[in-house]
Amino acid sequence: MPIPEDVTGDEIDKDVRQELQSLPKTLAEDVAKNLVMVARLIDEDPEGAYGYSKVALRLASRVAAVREAGGFAAYANQKYAEALAEFRAARRMTGGVELWPLMADCERGLGRPEKALDMAGASEVQKLDKAGQVEMRLVAAGARRDMGQLDAAIVTLQSPELASSSVQPWTARLRYAYADALLAAGRQGEAREWFAKAVEADKDGSTDASDRLAEMDGVEFVDAFEGDEDEGDEREVRGEADEDRDA
Repeated sequence: MPIPEDVTGDEIDKDVRQELQSLPKTLAEDVAKNLVMVARLIDEDPEGAYGYSKVALRLASRVAAVREAGGFAAYANQKYAEALAEFRAARRMTGGVELWPLMADCERGLGRPEKALDMAGASEVQKLDKAGQVEMRLVAAGARRDMGQLDAAIVTLQSPELASSSVQPWTARLRYAYADALLAAGRQGEAREWFAKAVEADKDGSTDASDRLAEMDGVEFVDAFEGDEDEGDEREVRGEADEDRDA
């Protein structure tokens, strides 16, 4: 796959660059460029990212960072079995637990919420950092919802992190998940309150909490461009009518 000229491979993290030092220099450069493309495209063009990840895997499948990138790209394309296999491979190579929540979510994607819940109760969770533990809580709550256990999902999300007034990178998503679970359980008043709290924490627009809140309040948004087009059509019709009268 083509690599843009502005991609040098030096953009990757130093830890990944260090992993690639086990490869011949030219090969390491090629792999690095493909990994840069995965990171660059994974949000806006997940299929493109997946293509570059496959190239990197073909070149260096024994590098943990490459297996991890392949997992993320497959996950972004909802290829959960493939993502799980790549995450497991990366974990075997590194011995780390950082990918544990993603592996559990892959189990959900494969229709195995019970397995995801088993993983939520495993000892690996205690080794996760705070962000990882919150992510695991979100996955566990999702698994409960998959199983139709709405009340259990709500209880799962009730935590010190949810009650905290400080805003952390995970705060908006945690509040959003809680609000969504409350709404699904028919607790609209509480759901609105938590959607509003999610909006307060969501500075980078990582959720659609503001849209959900507006929807609950009955607010409808009008496309400004569509309005301009309608006005233009109306002016055109008026102009034709004026021409008819002049004739």
